[in-house]
Amino acid sequence: MVVMSRSFSEKIAGLPVSHKKCDVAEETDAALEALVTGAFLVIGALSEPAQNNRIGKICRKAGILFNNADGEEGDVRLPALSRGEHYTLAISTDGSSPAVARFIREHLEQELPALDAMILLQERLRKKLRTTEPDQSRRTAVLREVLDDPSLWKHLEADPDTAWELVSRRYLHG
Repeated sequence: MVVMSRSFSEKIAGLPVSHKKCDVAEETDAALEALVTGAFLVIGALSEPAQNNRIGKICRKAGILFNNADGEEGDVRLPALSRGEHYTLAISTDGSSPAVARFIREHLEQELPALDAMILLQERLRKKLRTTEPDQSRRTAVLREVLDDPSLWKHLEADPDTAWELVSRRYLHG
């Protein structure tokens, strides 16, 4: 992967990728064509939509997939991603408002810090319910009740083992 920019922030400079100093506005179309040759995907993330659009036009001509962060729609849309150990959430506004997608991602991460722990608890609970509760609709209801229990979410943040004890007492009756 190659990142091209006039300058690189510390965060970008620290990535394990190739860095190439380049001011797109000063490059000819032929020079840009040479820079993108062989690429599978190009992302135009400049602050000038006209320059992103220019790169997109060059990519379309060359048959290269293009994502435009600001400007005319490209071929590829990149969702806002939230990842945990046991989940991946992709949020998209179909290019209408990447800021809203990011806002939703950040909100979910802030409001559900114990999501990974809840996933593990739900997995454990599902296995247990399969052996103790023959009625599928009742199993589904219990799983939902656990998800809707705010005190369990708090316990999961502090101590997942305590949360399981609480689930056992409240929902498994033993």
